[in-house]
Amino acid sequence: MQLFDELKTLGQKHIKADKQASQKVPSGLWQACPKCHQSFYYKDLGQYKTCPNCHYGFRVTARERLGWLTDHFEEFDSDLTTTDPLNFPNYSKKLEKARQLTKLNDSVLTGKAVINSQLVMLGIMDPDFIMGSLGTIAGEKLTRLFEKALQEKLPVILCTASGGARMQEGIFSLMQMAKVSAAVKRHSAAGLLYIAVLTDPTTGGVTASFAMQADITLAEPRALIGFAGKRVIEQTTCQRIPDDLQDAESVQAHGFVDQIVARENLKDQLTWLLKFHQVREDAHG
Repeated sequence: MQLFDELKTLGQKHIKADKQASQKVPSGLWQACPKCHQSFYYKDLGQYKTCPNCHYGFRVTARERLGWLTDHFEEFDSDLTTTDPLNFPNYSKKLEKARQLTKLNDSVLTGKAVINSQLVMLGIMDPDFIMGSLGTIAGEKLTRLFEKALQEKLPVILCTASGGARMQEGIFSLMQMAKVSAAVKRHSAAGLLYIAVLTDPTTGGVTASFAMQADITLAEPRALIGFAGKRVIEQTTCQRIPDDLQDAESVQAHGFVDQIVARENLKDQLTWLLKFHQVREDAHG
C-alpha cells in the first residue's frame, strides 16, 4: 500500500511537471501541410513559406510575395475604391475588414516592377482579400494593368490566387472576366508577352478567363487549380474524383500548365523567360 502511494505521488509530480513544461512551449511551433499532411517545425517553412516535404506553397499575401519576387515596385490605382452596387448584406463590413487585413484596396495589387533588371507590369492577387475574389475594382485594376503594358510595350506577369467571381457584386463581377480578357487580347495582338503564375488556389471565373489566357502558364507545386470545387464536381457527376485531380501536377499532365516552378526558383525562372523573349524580339527586328 505504501509503495502504491509513493508511485501515485511520483506520478502526480510528473503530471504537474509535464503541465508546467507544456505551458512554457509557445503555441504554433508545429505546422501541418494541408497537402502531404506531414508536420514540421514552423521555422522550416523558411522565407518562401513552403512545405519542406512536398514543396507546397502556403498561401501568402500579395505584399509578402512582392517582397521576395521584385527588386523595385511602383504601385498603380491604389485610390480605386470598391462600392456596394447591390447593397449586399454586410458586404461593406467585409470589405473594410479585408482592407485592414491586407492593406489593399481590393483583391489584386498592380504596378510596374523590376525583377532582376527586367522591367515588367506585375499583378498579384491576394487570397486574404475575400479569398482573392474578382470584383469590379479588381477587374478594373487588371484591365488598366494590361492597357498600360500595351502603351509602354512591356510584358505582364500575373500571379493568380482566387476563389472566383465575387458573388456580392453579382453580374458586375462576372462581366470583369470579359473585360480583362479583352485587354489581354489587345496586349497579345501587339506581340507582347503575358506570363501567368497559378498559385493556391486559382479557381472559378479567374480560371475560366484570364488565368488560362497567358502565353506561358506556370504553377506552384501542389497548387489547387480548377473551375468548380471538388464537392460541386462530385455532386454534379455523382462520382468520386481523386483528391489530387486539381493539383497543379495533374493539371500539367493534362496540358493546361507549361511548367511547375518551386517558389524559391520563381524569380530566376521569370528572369530567364523575360530575357529569352526579349532576345527573340530583337532577333525578329
